[in-house]
Amino acid sequence: MKIPKCLEILITEGFIDEVIHPLKSGKEADVYVVQSEGELRCAKVYKEANKRSFHTQALYQEGRKVKNSRQARAMKKKSEYGRKQQEEVWQNTEVDALYRLAGAGVRVPKPYNFIEGILLMELIADEHGSAAPRLNDMEMSSEQANEYHAILIKEVVRMLCAGMVHGDLSEFNILVDSQGPVIIDLPQAVDAAANNNAAAMLDRDVNNLAAYFGKFSPELLSTTYGKEIWQLYQSGHLSPEIKLTGYFKGSNKQADVKSIMHEIDAAREEALQRKYEQMNEPL
Repeated sequence: MKIPKCLEILITEGFIDEVIHPLKSGKEADVYVVQSEGELRCAKVYKEANKRSFHTQALYQEGRKVKNSRQARAMKKKSEYGRKQQEEVWQNTEVDALYRLAGAGVRVPKPYNFIEGILLMELIADEHGSAAPRLNDMEMSSEQANEYHAILIKEVVRMLCAGMVHGDLSEFNILVDSQGPVIIDLPQAVDAAANNNAAAMLDRDVNNLAAYFGKFSPELLSTTYGKEIWQLYQSGHLSPEIKLTGYFKGSNKQADVKSIMHEIDAAREEALQRKYEQMNEPL
């Protein structure tokens, strides 16, 4: 295929040998399948801030480290230099998170390089070598739903033990290969100790998982893993090997199944609309 202008620098610098085909055109980034060092990989090209759909960045920026006081002042004033620096921090967050989480044993795509706003990383593939499906595109039994939910709760725990919260975890940013779920899309990840919104974000991430898998296994709808995990984290007792109950002591939570199913249907409609936009969005 014709080499997209945004990827020309990676060809010139020898980081990739060939652009195979576009994989995804989203609101946050465009992703291409490329040939690099004898294997298929992904090249994720971040879009400019004014072209992205993620409008609640302020909640995620709290606690993020900046290079120096000049950068911090510029970002606060929202000058042209400040916006450029803010964009750099936003993009670097995903790169740093991938390295940090991979080192902690979390199943995320392996990062290789980050050049001029382009992240070169592992292609998560199915057993046939094609790009792995997203979780939201799968149908599953109650048993499989319980299995995947348990795996992902453990991944959430590993992430928090590494000091991070995904912040936007749902069935739309989880891939499934032959070994199970792989978590993707981490530019909004937050430092659990530095962001005051981390507890609420963790609870939302976990509730998103319960709402999705609860469609196949309704008993998951009444679980309260998020609050249980955060309490253990705050008390210093959280570890990757911890055995969770799924219920937070003192919680009187009752599963509002009708409301949750309504949210699932709304999310499905949003996903279909997003796919339609992606199919008709020029590369």
